[in-house]
Amino acid sequence: MPAPIRPVKSLTIDLDGTLLNTLPDLTAAANNMLRELGLPEHTEATVATLIGRGVTDLVTRCLPAEQSADATFLAHALPIFRRHYMAENGRRTTLYPGVMEGLNAWKNAAIPMALVTNKAAAFTGPLLAATGLAAFFDLVLSGDSLPEKKPHPLPLLHACQHFGVKPENNLHLGDSRHDAQAARAAGCPVWLVPYGYNPANPAQPVDCDAIVATLADAARRMLGNAVIS
Repeated sequence: MPAPIRPVKSLTIDLDGTLLNTLPDLTAAANNMLRELGLPEHTEATVATLIGRGVTDLVTRCLPAEQSADATFLAHALPIFRRHYMAENGRRTTLYPGVMEGLNAWKNAAIPMALVTNKAAAFTGPLLAATGLAAFFDLVLSGDSLPEKKPHPLPLLHACQHFGVKPENNLHLGDSRHDAQAARAAGCPVWLVPYGYNPANPAQPVDCDAIVATLADAARRMLGNAVIS
């Protein structure tokens, strides 16, 4: 697929499934919640299919249909999940290959970067600090930072406005349809990685401008091989 035609002046980057493998922590928190509620637990592979739209959606989808349809039960389950995830957040999380290389290349090239995640701010900040990623981002937008979150275009448009960059000059990097939909709606080019929780699948094409193996590969395509050691 072709690279963006216009020059890239800023980046917006997804967190879970793009920069970090947070699935083990999310699975542990979800199953701790389910265990406390006396409900069946899920495999890590199942939890991977439930991630992407924030905590409330994850908890709703983790619960059996009868409980997820019960607003009172859901309101009871949410703080239990948050309590467990606060304890698990960052404990088993790992960076995907190529992440540090890509981020260092863009930082050295003085390209402003915004993190755009649907994860709640209470979890985003501690996770960025624990993984050493906080210093790379000029702006952090969590799922509760604005009135809307991905796949709505507002977070990407907000980042573009913050940087004083037109959407067509902002490249969004992510792993999911939500990322692609948000970028398309905002008017931003979008590259996806083929790993993560909702990865680009050749059998179910996603409307994106490129699929890049890693963030290091994305940096090479933008800046040239010489910037990656």
